[in-house]
Order: sequence, then structure tokens, then C-alpha cells
Amino acid sequence: MRARLLPISMVLLSLAACNMAPDSPPPLITVPAEYKEAGPWQEAHPGDTLPRGPWWHSFGDPTLDHLESELGAASPSLGAAVARYDEARADAAEAESGLYPQLNIGGDLSANRQSAGRPLRVGGPNEYGANQLDAEAGYEIDLWGKLRNEAAAGRDLAQAGAADLAGMRLSLEAELATDYLTLRGLDADAQLLDGTVAAYQKALDLTQSRLQGAIASGMDVSRAETQLDTARAQVSDIAGRRALIEHAIATLVGEPAPSFSISPGTQAMNLPEVPNGLPSILLQRRPDIAAAERRIAAANAEIGVAKAAYYPSVSLAAEGGFQSTGFNLLSLPFSFWSLGPSVSLPVLNGGRLDAEESNAYAKFREMSESYRSTVLGAFQEVEDNLALLHWLGRQSVDEGAGVGAAQRTLDIAMNLYREGADSYLEVVTAQTALLQLQQTSIDLRSRRLEADVGLIRALGGGWDVTSLPSDAQSTELAKNTTGEAASGMEMRSGGRVVPKPAV
Repeated sequence: MRARLLPISMVLLSLAACNMAPDSPPPLITVPAEYKEAGPWQEAHPGDTLPRGPWWHSFGDPTLDHLESELGAASPSLGAAVARYDEARADAAEAESGLYPQLNIGGDLSANRQSAGRPLRVGGPNEYGANQLDAEAGYEIDLWGKLRNEAAAGRDLAQAGAADLAGMRLSLEAELATDYLTLRGLDADAQLLDGTVAAYQKALDLTQSRLQGAIASGMDVSRAETQLDTARAQVSDIAGRRALIEHAIATLVGEPAPSFSISPGTQAMNLPEVPNGLPSILLQRRPDIAAAERRIAAANAEIGVAKAAYYPSVSLAAEGGFQSTGFNLLSLPFSFWSLGPSVSLPVLNGGRLDAEESNAYAKFREMSESYRSTVLGAFQEVEDNLALLHWLGRQSVDEGAGVGAAQRTLDIAMNLYREGADSYLEVVTAQTALLQLQQTSIDLRSRRLEADVGLIRALGGGWDVTSLPSDAQSTELAKNTTGEAASGMEMRSGGRVVPKPAV
């Protein structure tokens, strides 16, 4: 018997090493040697200096640091992303369980009465007990890699869920930072308008005193009043816009808008220099690219599952226990057992298996194109923000020179008006030009800060593919709390980057 079983076992073991999934890596993307919009003025930086961890610290604002820490603990959007990741991990654990033997233990107690007129009844009591205690064991031999590919697809999707979670966290962090920078830009606008209102009030007082002295006309006074009222209206507009941004920040950090507030502030914020590294590094640093690549691997494994369905399925099953009409179950004469393999081979299925295989190949092509789209979009986002930083920097220099010139023009116009050598219209024109240039200068600084945030987000923040959970960690059951799952995800490392080759 052993001599017969040995070759059969060797055949089964060799078949169990088969894998029907094709060796299909992600599509090749032509990676540029350098970023076009970086400009010749930018210094070269080694890739290991890219932002890591809490990248918002580079702006040097304690309030922003505090808000970002609140985001990770209380954001409902991030909590939902953590829950989706937990679902993916649970699905992976469920798929992994198919690789192992299954064992079920059960019991059955019943009292029965059969009809005296039961068809084909042959003797026996009218009333009897039927009690049973049994155990069932089963194991499917994975000859064609079906179960292994199902488990691999589950692990890949769990890793994609981890990358999705990191991408959601990065997006929310960037959105919060952008909103905060916008709010501080509005605070700077408000401070500018407060000073402008005070200056316009002094100009109005001057025109009124000149009117009383019959030096100026009523038109000068009305023009000064118009300037003052317009500036005051802008103060109200800024206050309204600031309130909306403050409410948006409250929602991001999980706080009710009515009980949340940020004190106005105009402290200077750093303009961090973000080294962009090499374009090839971007493929390792973007969580959305990692998620897209993991979904390609999962779709590739699903092709193996679909192809394995054409071949026989072999399972081993065993059942045993005790049956009795009474309660003396644990007695050898009342025992029973059954042991043997089962084989299932699809013969006629109306084209269902062909459709499932075609669907798997189509899903793989879809994921491949989605990967290409994600990579191309990532390069565009980096180039967009590099271009913004480059040209906004140039524009800020020119705008700063314009502010200085406008201030000198206003000073000259005001002096000429005091001396009666010019009309107040020249003063109004100079005031309007100066205010517009000052507001544009503040807006440019805010946009440069926001472009820095956009560039950091486009480069993946402090994330890279080593933050993906390993295969083993991807199949752990979901944590009981979202906070535990979120913190655990950040500590994991050693994830795969490309699909493993088929055996």
C-alpha cells in the first residue's frame, strides 16, 4: 500500500505547486530623467532628504501642528477609511482560511414519532429517539493554485486598502494645511484692511478739515468717504470668508463648528524648500500608486483562480461520531465513520467559466490602465506645483517691487494734495493701486505656501512603500477599534512592491 501511495503523493505534491496565474507585472511607464518645471535655479538634493513623518512641521506654525494632530484622532473621514481597511484585512483572512483543513463538531438530539400509515414502513417503534454526536473534517487539495491565488488576491487587496488609508490620511492632512494657510492669508488681509481703514479715516479727516477751510471741495470729501466705506466693506467680506474656512477646518478635525474657533494671527510662516528627488522615486512614495499596483497584483491572481476552475477539484473528507436512540452515545457499538476523497470536474456550464476568465482578464487590463493613469497624474501634479512655485516666486518679486513703487506714488500724491498742488483724485487712484498690490502680494504668498503643500502631497508626504503591511500582517483579523488599526498600520513595514512570479 505504501509503495502505491508514494507515487500518487508525489504527483499530488507536484500538482499542488502549480500556479495558473500569469506572470504579469505592472505596465512599464517611461519615467523622465528629471522634472521639467523644476527650473535651472533649483538646487539638487539627495532623495533621502525628502519630507518624512509630520511634514507640516516645516511651516513652523504650532497651531497647524496641533490641528494636524487632532485630524488623526477625530476625523470621521479618516475613521471611515480605517474601517474600509479593516474590511479588506478581514476579507484577506477569510480567503487565507481556505488553505487550511476545516473541522466542524456538532450534535443532534430529537424525539420522533412516525405515522402508522407511513408509506413503505417496515416495523419499528412508533416513537423513538435519534441522537447523534459527530465531527466533520475536510480539506481541498490546491492542485492548480486556486486557493493560493484567492489568498494572494486577498492579501494584495488588503495592502491596497492600507495604501488607500495612507492616501486618505495624506489628502486630509494636505486639505487641512491648505485651509489653514488660506485662513492665515485672510488674517493678513484683515490686518492690511484694518491699517487701510485707519489711513483712509485720516485722509477723510484731512479732506473735511480742508473743506471747512474752503481749501477742498465737497467732491474730495465724497471721494474719501467712498474709499473708506469700500475698505470697510472689504473687512466684512474677509470676515465672512474666514468664518467659512474656520467651519471647514472644524469639520476636518471632527469638531462642531459652533464650538470651534481659531484666534486670528499674522505670524510669519516658513516657505519650506521641498526637494523633489528623482522622478523614479515618485513611484515608491505615492500611496495611490502603490494601491493601484497592488490591485494589478490582485487582478492577476484572480486570473489564476478563473483558469484553475477548468480543472478537477479534489477534496478529502472525513466524518465520524456516535448515533443512538438513547443518551448512551459514547459507546463503540454506536459509532460510525466515513472517509474518502471526492473529485469534481466541470463538464457543461453554458460558457460560465469562459465568461469568468474573460472577466478576470478584463479586470486586469482595467487595473493596468488605472495604474498608468495614476502614475501619469502623479507626474502632472508634481510638475503643476513645481511650475506654480517657480512662477509664483518670480511674480512675488515683481509684485514686491510694485508695492514699493505704489507706496511712493501715494506718498507723493498725498504731499501734493496737502500743498494744494494736485487734486484728491490722484490720492484716490494711488490708494486704490497700493491696496490692490498689497492684497495681491498677500495672495501670492498664500498661494506659494499652498503650492508647497500641493508639492509635498504630490510627492507622497512622508510615506513610501515600506509602510505597506507585510503579507502576514495583511491577513490579520481587523482590530476592534479604528484607533488601534490606524496606529498599527503606521508601524508596519516590509510590504511587496511588485507581484511575485508564478511557480
